[in-house]
Amino acid sequence: MNTEKTTPVTAIVLGASGRGKLYGDYSLEHPDDLQITGIAELVELRRNIYGDKYHVPRENRVATWEEILSRPKFADAVIIATPDHLHYAPCMKALDLGYDILLEKPIAQTDEECRRLVAYAQEKGKIVGLTHVLRYSPYFGMLKEMVSSKAIGDLVSIQHFEPVEHVHMSHSYVRGSWRNAEASTPLVLAKSSHDLDILHWIIGKPCKKVVAFGDLSHFKAGNAPEGAPARCTDGCPAEASCPFSALKIYYRDRTWLYVFDLPEDPDKQGDVILENLKTGPYGKCVYHCENNQPDHYMMLMEFEGGVTVNFSIEGFTSYGGRRTRIMGTRGDIVGDMETFTHTDFATGVSKTYNANAEDALNYEGVGHGGGDAGMIRDWIEAIRQQDASLMSTPLDKSLESHLIAFAAERSRKEGKVIEM
Repeated sequence: MNTEKTTPVTAIVLGASGRGKLYGDYSLEHPDDLQITGIAELVELRRNIYGDKYHVPRENRVATWEEILSRPKFADAVIIATPDHLHYAPCMKALDLGYDILLEKPIAQTDEECRRLVAYAQEKGKIVGLTHVLRYSPYFGMLKEMVSSKAIGDLVSIQHFEPVEHVHMSHSYVRGSWRNAEASTPLVLAKSSHDLDILHWIIGKPCKKVVAFGDLSHFKAGNAPEGAPARCTDGCPAEASCPFSALKIYYRDRTWLYVFDLPEDPDKQGDVILENLKTGPYGKCVYHCENNQPDHYMMLMEFEGGVTVNFSIEGFTSYGGRRTRIMGTRGDIVGDMETFTHTDFATGVSKTYNANAEDALNYEGVGHGGGDAGMIRDWIEAIRQQDASLMSTPLDKSLESHLIAFAAERSRKEGKVIEM
């Protein structure tokens, strides 16, 4: 790959929350590669903090994506880091204007919109990368190499497990932005399009059949402790012993605070957190949140050639971090995102690889198991050379994972096997 440096790629960022900040930080660390020249963010405080930190010209700081994309094209690319329901429309508009794009997953809220967007990007001939960053993580990159090199013989089956961790589940999919599947996207897409993409990538063949099971079993009104009010701040008699207490998670433990716009002075943060818990969604009792996402989910898949996959998402674990078991005709692999062990059936020899150490030097990066930086670098180079093949995650290659997810939801709701 030609890695000759030229001028930085200029980009407009839509959305100044977690992922939008990641790209801003990258621009500060690598100013020769990326420069943020515009920001659209509804919350004025976030917009100004972002604009100041990443040196965005004041005239290019606006509230809405509609406003910034109503202007003539003034950058090389648009980075779409908005909520799930605001991916399709701004992406289509940015393509109209001739921008290259980095699109947060998921592509869109329906399979029809996903297909339409992929087709339009191809028609326009623009570089569109989807942030399926696990393809760039050391762990999954090394697993892909092991399977492709036939180190385990012919691939037979995979068991893959995503433990969401109980507080993460309550934060994101009960209280948070993804609590309603229709307003955002179904759990299997919102949380695990990464996983479906990785499974499809490692296997290297299309999925043929899908069946899914799962439900919302715990986070509903019938399971609320006796006397539990609508909010944890309203004197709940069970608050002190509740593992999902908002006062414990956000105020006492001070975790998951990225959703609050906090002052820099730590002494002033407590009052802001409490006010948010009294008025916003993160202070609600987890049993009174009007949520409809399943809190446990299981899929069975059959891929071309007979490879089978068992994949589950579990909201009731004390830990996070994906787990993987890969079975082949001459060996198997067992891993946990940090390390994996390959055992050769013929020799009986087992070898453990560390995805965060010298075994993984070619996969330098941050976030998502080391994948974010590699993804951004390739996207920038693809724009410079106008060559989508330089990315591991072009939009069209990411479509299959979404179609699998939508098929899984059909299966779960209709109670039948779906042929892809």
